[in-house]
Amino acid sequence: MENHQPPDGWTIQQIRDVSGDGQAQALSPDRPAVYFDAPDKVLHPTFVLGFGDLCIMKAAGSDYWYMGSLNDDGSVLCWSVYDEPHEALLGL
Repeated sequence: MENHQPPDGWTIQQIRDVSGDGQAQALSPDRPAVYFDAPDKVLHPTFVLGFGDLCIMKAAGSDYWYMGSLNDDGSVLCWSVYDEPHEALLGL
């Protein structure tokens, strides 16, 4: 894990336990992201959790957590929205 901290109240081990992915890791939020239904509206990640080719992320100015795929170029294509990280982790 780099110096990217998990969401408040979470540890990386709790994230791994809830998601069932022992390799889950915090990733750099420095990447473009879009929601599939509005591809011309860029989301600005503030926190990204990687699970292989999948991720969940929090976007600036949003109270929601987005689930999506990590593309080869590092960008994210989101397709689901969740109210809180626990719900998103269970949706993996």
